[in-house]
Amino acid sequence: MKKSFAAIAICFIFSAVLFAQVSPEQEEKAYLILEKSSSLLAYHGDYSATIGLVIEKPNKPKESLKYKIFERTEKKAMTIVQLYPEADKGVGYLKQEENLWMYDPISRKFSHTSIKEALGDSDIKLDDVNQSERNWRKTYEVKNVEEGVLGKITVDIITLEAKTTEPSYPKVTYYFRQDIPLVLKQEDFAGSGRLMRTTLLPKYTKIPNGYVPVQIIVRDELNKGENTQQVISDLSFDKLPDNIFTKAYLEGLN
Repeated sequence: MKKSFAAIAICFIFSAVLFAQVSPEQEEKAYLILEKSSSLLAYHGDYSATIGLVIEKPNKPKESLKYKIFERTEKKAMTIVQLYPEADKGVGYLKQEENLWMYDPISRKFSHTSIKEALGDSDIKLDDVNQSERNWRKTYEVKNVEEGVLGKITVDIITLEAKTTEPSYPKVTYYFRQDIPLVLKQEDFAGSGRLMRTTLLPKYTKIPNGYVPVQIIVRDELNKGENTQQVISDLSFDKLPDNIFTKAYLEGLN
């Protein structure tokens, strides 16, 4: 009987440690890493880029998509135009603050959509390409902070839980380099704790404005063998005309 009580006591102690809250010091460390990482990225102010997507699915030929993206991060304004394939050319998205519309060039109509919407048949969501600055402290609660190794690189591993419905996934784990706090890996989880997606960012380039992840690989963990590779090119940080962030701009392209 004593052994049984001892075992139960140990189990409770273990559970308490396992589900212990993050200390204020760890929480602050995590937020500072998240904010520093965001500040190191080049996406501040106006920018434009070409996004190429290569979609791989088991027993299917590779599919290629191409988009042009324009963004004004401080205004939370974004316009995306599909360039390829030809059949979908002119499909567009317009984001103004919290509002997001999809434009169909065939019907010439706009419909409300969500930042959680995928680009074409890819594993890339609009939320993934949106670079507007996030308020990490308002949007996420820090659930765990630890150190680890990814390959041969020492990393800070931060697990967050969404406080709002804005993020695409309610739980996410980031792996940050310790020498330069850039994300090397991201894991997205459902509310049940099931791993939904894994994102790898193996290649960054340094430009005067900051760092840019020029290669991103998103792996669908529910459909094994399915992944999307994203390549960014034609980056420009020139001031963009105001009319790009209007419905009239998308309508005028066709």
